[in-house]
Amino acid sequence: MKYHYTDSELKQLLQSMTILVDTREQENGHITSYFDKQKIPYIGRKLDFGDYSFMLPACPALGIVRDTYFVGDIAVERKASLEELSGNLTQDRAQFESELIRASKAKLLLMVENASYADIIGHKYRTKYEPKAFLAALKTYEVRYSLNLNFIPSVCAGNFIYHTLYYYLREYLRGGQVGLAV
Repeated sequence: MKYHYTDSELKQLLQSMTILVDTREQENGHITSYFDKQKIPYIGRKLDFGDYSFMLPACPALGIVRDTYFVGDIAVERKASLEELSGNLTQDRAQFESELIRASKAKLLLMVENASYADIIGHKYRTKYEPKAFLAALKTYEVRYSLNLNFIPSVCAGNFIYHTLYYYLREYLRGGQVGLAV
């Protein structure tokens, strides 16, 4: 059942959005620090895929009778560097692809910190993974799993995660079509 929310009700619900941080996520102090500074609620929880998703706490007055989790709908998978991503595409490939398969019915955004497409082409990372193979794997996964690739400076990582999830929720609450992978 969909509701039509007033602007003030929509604002109330959006402000209550709580980011879910995978409990296995490491070295993310710059992200949680951003959440703290912006007074963005977040909690740790084991996620089946991705490192960040969100939930909407119950708000019976607005028709949300229990906590609503969006972990199966959208997630952000964070890679701290091209070296980490390179490892996922080589020695940890089966595990990484298994995560992509689990996320295949969701919108999954891959956020790579402190890197660019040009860095891959120019082999500006410290592994022996050849740029041609690196790009081939990424482009194949983009097509095969509707993976959305984003290169983000680490100082913007918390902002990227929050706003990606915030606007997804806003469209959902407005009754808009939220671009789930098909």
